[in-house]
Amino acid sequence: MPAYHSSFLEPPKRVGNTAILPLRTSFRGPAPQQVSAEQDIIDEALYYFKANVFFRTYEIKSEADRLLIYITLYITECLKKLQKCANKSQAQNEMYSLAISRFDIPGDAGFPLNSVYSKPADQKAADFMKAYLTQVRQEVGLRVCEKVFGDNGKPSKWWLCFAKKKFMDKSLSGPGQ
Repeated sequence: MPAYHSSFLEPPKRVGNTAILPLRTSFRGPAPQQVSAEQDIIDEALYYFKANVFFRTYEIKSEADRLLIYITLYITECLKKLQKCANKSQAQNEMYSLAISRFDIPGDAGFPLNSVYSKPADQKAADFMKAYLTQVRQEVGLRVCEKVFGDNGKPSKWWLCFAKKKFMDKSLSGPGQ
């Protein structure tokens, strides 16, 4: 059975070889706003997460797949943090601090997938990508928190059981983190 790929085949903009797609978000940032109630790339990543996380290899078919890979890896990082949270408000604080903490982008020495991502063309593009990924991380953290804690405020074991899985045998955090 093949992995699930993104349905966003024609990205409006790219930085390096990564798609910059519209987001349904209230966080400030450079991402184009998605005004319709349609599914965005974050919804797609959350929907396919439980199936895709089991794959050791992933064939990239479009630039949007690179963003899907990044979001899938970030969801795993979020789940690792959420395992230690007792309630939803603590979890939201953890997700915010994780989103704005220092992280590597494609082209940086610590980025785990430099072989499939190209480095941004110049410093302006790198700054744009950093700001876009920060906005994506903030929105992903908020939505993962909603999925894990739901309406009752108790953590869902059906989400947290995926915290130890490594999509493509990669992790956005360094060893031991």
